[in-house]
Amino acid sequence: MLSQEKEPTPYYPEQGHNICEDAVYSLLPEGLEPCDARVLFVHAHPDDESTSTGATMGLLADSGAQVDLVTMTRGELGEVIPCELKHLEIGQPQCTDGGQALGEYRSGELSEAIQSLGVHEHLFLGEGVSAGKETPAIFYDSGMVWGADGRPEANPQASQECLTRTSLDIQVQALMRVIKHYRPHVVVTYDAGGGYGHPDHVRTHEVSLEAVKNLGGTADAPCLLWGLEGDYSSEDNRVQAVIDGSVARKREAMAAHRTQVIIASEDSYQFSNLVVQKISARETYRLIWSAPTATVVSASQEKKR
Repeated sequence: MLSQEKEPTPYYPEQGHNICEDAVYSLLPEGLEPCDARVLFVHAHPDDESTSTGATMGLLADSGAQVDLVTMTRGELGEVIPCELKHLEIGQPQCTDGGQALGEYRSGELSEAIQSLGVHEHLFLGEGVSAGKETPAIFYDSGMVWGADGRPEANPQASQECLTRTSLDIQVQALMRVIKHYRPHVVVTYDAGGGYGHPDHVRTHEVSLEAVKNLGGTADAPCLLWGLEGDYSSEDNRVQAVIDGSVARKREAMAAHRTQVIIASEDSYQFSNLVVQKISARETYRLIWSAPTATVVSASQEKKR
C-alpha cells in the first residue's frame, strides 16, 4: 500500500498575544490629530487590506483620517471558494484566460470591501497617478506554494509579468508617484517577512521601503513607515504599535471577499485551506522607518486624545 504524504498545515502568525511594555497605541506621529492625518496602506492583493489591517483602517476612518489604499496586484492566482465561481480559478478546465476574469472579479470584491473600511481613494499599482512610461498597466499575482514547513514558497510557474519577476525599480518609481500625489503622513505595509511570508507581500515591503527611503529628506516624504508584524520576537527592539480597531468594519469588509474568505462565525474565518483564524480587532505593527524629525505618539499621549 502506497503511503500518501500529508499536506503541510499552513502557518499564520496570530497577532496580539505578545505586547511590548513600551508599545505605543497609535500609528500617527506626535502632534498630528487623527482628523488631520493622511494614511496610505500598501497591500499585495485584494482581501489583504481587510484580513490584515481592516480593523486599523476602519478605526482611522472613524476618527476622521484620510485612508488611501494601493493594491499591487489583482490576485489572479487566488484559489476560489464558491463552487459557482470555481471556473475562474487557474487550473480549472474552464479557465483559459490566465486568471484575468478572476482578477476582475476580485477587483469588484475589493471595491465593495473598501466602502466598508471607509477608504477615501484606491488604485492598483500601474494605473492612475502611479502610471509611467515604462510602468506596466498591470502587475500580476505571483502566487505561491506551501513548503513542507507550512510556510509560503515561490511559485515555480509564476508569470514573467508577475510582481516578483518584474523590475523592483519600476515598482518603486510607481509607488513614489503615488506618495507624491497623496502626501501621506504615514505609510503602512508589511514587515520584511511579509506577514505570513507570501512572496508578493515580501516584495510589497521591499517596494514600500525603497520608495519611502528614496523620498527621505524631501517635502514628499511621509513621517513614518509601519510594517504589519508577523512572527513576534522578544529580540526585536523596534517600536511596536498596537491598534485595537473596528472589528465590525473588518468583518464586513472581509465578507465582501467571497472568493477568498469564509466567515465561519462572529469571530473566526477561513481561507480555502480551511485553517481557522480569528477575526481580531487587535493588529500590531513595527516601525520600519521614520523621518529624522518625527516622533511616535507615546501611550500616555494617546490616552490624552
